[in-house]
Amino acid sequence: MSESCPMPTKAMLLAAGKGTRLRPLTDRLSKCMVEIAGKPILEHNIERLKSYGVTEIVINLHYQPQSITAHFGDGGRFGIHLTYSFEPELRGTAGAVKQVAEVFDAPFFVWYGDNLSDCRLDRLWQLHAARQGVATIALHHRDDPTQSGIVELDDHDRVRRFLEKPRAEQIFSHWVSAGLLVLEPRVLEAIAGEGPADFGRDLFPGLLEQGEAIYGYRMAEDEHLWWIDTLADYQSVQSALGGRSVASATKESA
Repeated sequence: MSESCPMPTKAMLLAAGKGTRLRPLTDRLSKCMVEIAGKPILEHNIERLKSYGVTEIVINLHYQPQSITAHFGDGGRFGIHLTYSFEPELRGTAGAVKQVAEVFDAPFFVWYGDNLSDCRLDRLWQLHAARQGVATIALHHRDDPTQSGIVELDDHDRVRRFLEKPRAEQIFSHWVSAGLLVLEPRVLEAIAGEGPADFGRDLFPGLLEQGEAIYGYRMAEDEHLWWIDTLADYQSVQSALGGRSVASATKESA
């Protein structure tokens, strides 16, 4: 694998969350289908992936799945091919990907579909291809990292520690997972086949214990991440974007 390797054309969007802190917006909608700047969060993410050549996307479903499938169908009108993975019981972020492991026969993206970002996926991929680890995590600097997975890197961008949602006294870094990953298919072998499993709580710490190489891509100042976990977040992001697309807002702030 080298920097000249073609970018991944496959991705998984994680979209099974209930979004209870966004009620009443999520009373009848999946959290990822709440509209920002005139279109669902998930649609922004699909458009972003497609702009980098991703044409095959799997979306996992649990809460209000019809709100997603009715809008996107097979993905044809968005210029991609969509498949769905329904979870009667939540399998966790890593368990969701494990359930469709047979789809991913080459490096692929994973995106936590309930946030917005203009992360440069080409830069993320270039670092992954150059470092040749089993996984690369896009990282965003966050003033309050207690609701995120925090990462400590060495001088070569290799992850030395990962801690999910630390208490205040446990904070050792303000670089947090942006919910965007590049994974090698063999990583999925490390995910237990039964029961739920999470990237931040289970897989990443386990891989680090085994000595596997995970790297972090620190997003630059011209890249942004918008969390939409609460009604206050929602109102803030709507105000920030002001009805514009993520792409156009990014150009104006550059």
